[in-house]
Amino acid sequence: MIATAFLLSALLTPTLIAQTSGQLSGTAILQHLDAVISWYRAASSGLPSSGQPSDAIYHDNARSLALETLQLAFQSAKAEAALIAADTSGASNQEAAPTGQTSYAKMASDISARIAALQTQLDTVNKQIATASRRNLATLTSQRDRLQGEIELNKTIQDAVQKMSSFVGTSGEGATVGLLGSITELQRTIPELASAAKGQNAVVNSSSQQAVQPNPAGLIKQTELVYTELTDMHSIDQLIAQTLKLRATVTNLRQPLVAELKDTIQQGQDRANQPPSTTPAQLDADKKAFDDLTERFKRITSATLPLSQEIILLDQSRSNLLEWRQSISSEYKTILRTVLARALVIGIALALLLILSEVWRRMTFRYVKDERRRRQFLTIRRFVTGFLVVVVLMLGFVSEFSSLATFAGFITAGIAVALQAVILSVAAYFFVVGRYGINVGDRISIAGVTGDVIDIGIVRMYLMELAGTNVDLYPTGRIVVFSNSVLFQATTPLFKQLPGTEYTWHEVAISMAPETNHQAAQDKLMAAVNSVYEHYRQEIERQFGSVESRIDVRMRAPSPEGQLRFGDTGLEYVVRYPVELRSAAEMDGKVTRAVLDTIGKSPEMQSAVAGSPKIRALIRG
Repeated sequence: MIATAFLLSALLTPTLIAQTSGQLSGTAILQHLDAVISWYRAASSGLPSSGQPSDAIYHDNARSLALETLQLAFQSAKAEAALIAADTSGASNQEAAPTGQTSYAKMASDISARIAALQTQLDTVNKQIATASRRNLATLTSQRDRLQGEIELNKTIQDAVQKMSSFVGTSGEGATVGLLGSITELQRTIPELASAAKGQNAVVNSSSQQAVQPNPAGLIKQTELVYTELTDMHSIDQLIAQTLKLRATVTNLRQPLVAELKDTIQQGQDRANQPPSTTPAQLDADKKAFDDLTERFKRITSATLPLSQEIILLDQSRSNLLEWRQSISSEYKTILRTVLARALVIGIALALLLILSEVWRRMTFRYVKDERRRRQFLTIRRFVTGFLVVVVLMLGFVSEFSSLATFAGFITAGIAVALQAVILSVAAYFFVVGRYGINVGDRISIAGVTGDVIDIGIVRMYLMELAGTNVDLYPTGRIVVFSNSVLFQATTPLFKQLPGTEYTWHEVAISMAPETNHQAAQDKLMAAVNSVYEHYRQEIERQFGSVESRIDVRMRAPSPEGQLRFGDTGLEYVVRYPVELRSAAEMDGKVTRAVLDTIGKSPEMQSAVAGSPKIRALIRG
């Protein structure tokens, strides 16, 4: 019954992490290790390098100090766990209540011995029963049954103790086993500690393995570098704050150990100042007390010294981080000044281009009077200004021109294939605006459409459609749009006036009787046409003079011309005369009235004319 009560007490009593007199607890130790591990991971991999030469040095120093600090933290934690274990063991000895796997092993051993003793007694009783008399047989049988029941009870208790001992061994039950096991498990999560324990180089110089790149010249890359520098400084500031927080944690963890260390030293001094012992028993007690104080001092210093060294390394790490931040801050200011200067230069260059473009535009309007030439100059101005703006932006923003050239080559090839019609239209635009090209206001015939040009774009031209019969052309109210590339199509001819001319040729045809005086009739009809032509002769001759100044081909000045010929209906007299495009219908009406007046006033002309006169255009459009 006593053994059963002891077993139940051991099973139902939870094992807790004991605390020292200085309030040192396993929870504080594990929290300290968690904080150190988080800080180590941030210091080793949480700081991206900006690519400066000094970053490799600072980064390696930060990782080396972090790893060394982590090693000291685990060293101190194990010493503190041993100190807690010693305190727990002492308290258990004073209370005579052993716990843990050792106590369960002792219980199992005691129960095994008890079962062996009971089995010996049972064997003795069985022998006695075999030779006992009838009077003692009942007593021996009762004694045998009691011994068998006690053996069964102890076997049951032994089985339960063995299961509990096995569970404690695998789960780390007990204050000392649980704390030390947790520390060991945490240590296994850091592969660098295992490498350092084997003497290998645990710190991999990842930053120095990367080639240090020179500062990029492009504005975009420099802006990205400025942002990276800001991010790095923010990361370092966070790590510095985390370092200070960790140092405060280590200091708080170290304070009870320092207090206990001072108390141990004071106890030794007090015992040393006592009068010397005289009896052997007192001498043995003094020696044991000094041995206990020495052992206690060793255990405390084994936990305190790593914490003190850890504080020193944290201070060094903070100094390294501050120097690193100062280096990045200096580089950040330099790059920021470069970015601002480059942005200012780009702004000034763009402003100069815009000023020159405006000057070009004003000079064009001031000195170029011809609308066609003015339009050409303004178009060239847009192209030149746009090209120079693109060049300035490329020089300012792009740093890798070799990659840009390759990329531009592929882009150009793709654009040439996908936009070949547009590119052809743009090329045709320069043909249109050439010396003998098309101008706004010209009357042209293209693809069977006759019209007046109202606008010429880079890829399209716009015509006001004209329709009518014979010489009577009038606007239809529709706008016809043609792609400029139509000029390069062999099956789509284009007809336009000579540059600088605004006239066309019409003719009046009069059927003549064969037996009349043809010469007299011809003279009168020619005089009638010339009387109308005299009203606009000067404008036609001015336009002809403009044509002569543009081309080197000798031409005859336009004037009315008469011709007697055989037509489909017989003999006819045809007078060909120039008319202005914009007033062709008006001129034809005047010619018609002059011819009719000439015929109506002379009976001789009436007999010479065989049919009604007809006016028609030599070329339509």
